[in-house]
Amino acid sequence: MLKISNLEVFYGSIKAVRGVDFEVNRGEIVTLIGANGAGKTSILHALSGLIPHSGDVELEVDDKSVSLQRMSANERVGLGLVQVPEGRRVFGNLSVYDNLLLGAYLRRDSLKKDFEAIFQRFSRLKERQHQRSSTLSGGEQQMLAIGRALMSKPKILLMDEPSMGLAPLLVKEIFRIIQDINSEGVTILLVEQNAHMALQIANRAYVLETGKIVASGFSKELIQSEAIRQAYLGG
Repeated sequence: MLKISNLEVFYGSIKAVRGVDFEVNRGEIVTLIGANGAGKTSILHALSGLIPHSGDVELEVDDKSVSLQRMSANERVGLGLVQVPEGRRVFGNLSVYDNLLLGAYLRRDSLKKDFEAIFQRFSRLKERQHQRSSTLSGGEQQMLAIGRALMSKPKILLMDEPSMGLAPLLVKEIFRIIQDINSEGVTILLVEQNAHMALQIANRAYVLETGKIVASGFSKELIQSEAIRQAYLGG
């Protein structure tokens, strides 16, 4: 569904992503794991069209492969590639409802069923829909960021550190939500510092070091790898 070929990202003279190739198949959860500074977030930002990049990104749209190279971020959203950003990035001065509404800014169809589905999935957002989003807890803001992305009807969801800063019980809930979204037909590319949890729910994984993929495979195999366990799973 998503094919990345020779992706490179520069920040000035610094090459943050170094000729990365990988694929995400329809219906999968694929995770990118690696230490801070490995290039994971840069990859997601490049795929979303938020930063310049070289190489090619191809998305399957209506059974045809479409190059995203010259497309803007909003054009990519229109094709169904949507990011849940690191740090939530909710609009704190707007209500929960208005944040969700912004997620559907490209749509021209009825939103009623989508609001109902979001409020059914996240009952706390329904209770707080008229509150400013800045008054929400960290976990509620993460739910809002996910709900906002779902309002755009994504085909593939890019999720950047969804468990960051959350209490352990909320982390488990967020990962359950990710699995539920995937079971409903949304393909997911997940960047996550909690490598153990990410590998537990993902079909496949790619391991990044200093902007390069150094290992890949089925998650069940990687989680058993001694080298991966020592480097990313705490031994």
